[in-house]
Amino acid sequence: MDRDSHSEDTLSTMVLENIKNKLIHAFRTTAESREDPQDSGPLVRPVSIGRSYQANEELRRAQIDGAITWLRSELLEMRSQDIQLAQTLLGLNTEIQRLRRESFGGVEVEGDEQQ
Repeated sequence: MDRDSHSEDTLSTMVLENIKNKLIHAFRTTAESREDPQDSGPLVRPVSIGRSYQANEELRRAQIDGAITWLRSELLEMRSQDIQLAQTLLGLNTEIQRLRRESFGGVEVEGDEQQ
């Protein structure tokens, strides 16, 4: 179980990193498409606009990182709930089997006594 859990953690991390990279790429592409493509000369932006763009990029990355962290915590909580549910189901199954054995045992004993 421990090996499976580790491989699931690795897979989850890889999937989340892939999502993160796609989101960063999507935001970067969106931001680049906003720039004026008609400028044929070198791109010269005032310092305040450059800083604003950089601040927006950092904010987007922070938001993406926050979303990924939230997703990771939700997935871990779901895994914990899955484990608890599996334990509950195993306990119920054990109890059902015990009750069946008692019930069948009681019926057989009662049937034997009547004959």
